[in-house]
Amino acid sequence: QVQLAETGGGLVQAGGSLRLSCAASTDSFSLYAMAWFRQTPGKGHEFVAGVTRTGENTYYGDSVKGRFTISRDNAKNTVYLQMTSLNAEDTAVYYCAAAFRPMQTGLPLEDYNYRYWGQGTRVSVSS
Repeated sequence: QVQLAETGGGLVQAGGSLRLSCAASTDSFSLYAMAWFRQTPGKGHEFVAGVTRTGENTYYGDSVKGRFTISRDNAKNTVYLQMTSLNAEDTAVYYCAAAFRPMQTGLPLEDYNYRYWGQGTRVSVSS
């Protein structure tokens, strides 16, 4: 069982920046691919960004490319999402998710591939 805890959400003006963190409670953090998803009312999870278990490869949703950066620190069991140039369309609840992938390369983009989820942190961007 892996527990994920997100922090760093809040209210920010359009054009501003926020950094989200997700701490994982596992000794095998480096065996998990990690991703950030977001959700708005009435919609499903939208893939935002993901990073492979070694941190070598990163993936981004089209709407955030060039503005968001995902990174991980396996020594601290933590994954980060640096968000810049925020706009109103980025307003959502952001979830951290983990997929156990000890042997696989690459990163799944679909939410059903992720077994463990955090409780979410709300990001609100005022225009």
